[in-house]
Amino acid sequence: MPLIFVYGTLKRGGSNHRQLDGQEFVGTAQTIAGYRLFDLGDYPGMVAASGDRPGVTGEVWSVDSNSLRRLDAFEGVDQGLYQRVPVALRPPFGGRGVETYLYLQSVSGRTELGSSWPV
Repeated sequence: MPLIFVYGTLKRGGSNHRQLDGQEFVGTAQTIAGYRLFDLGDYPGMVAASGDRPGVTGEVWSVDSNSLRRLDAFEGVDQGLYQRVPVALRPPFGGRGVETYLYLQSVSGRTELGSSWPV
């Protein structure tokens, strides 16, 4: 089953965690450097960004194909809001095929959050 890295409202205790009902929590994780979180109001957006950063913290979930389709719809993939892409994580997830949702819209004027979104 596909592995998905979540970093915002989909995390355990998050306001949209119900989107992962019935799926398997694999563990907490952190991306390698090169990603930033921005405050988009009620949820965060992660964007690829060069520079020395500590990475973004989140969770890895094993999801079935139906859940993956639901997540794509929830994240607005077809509308161009987010794109599901491979993400490089630090060990113990380094080298594993994990995907995440990157925010595709402008973050100009948005507040940078650092490495984590509070739940």
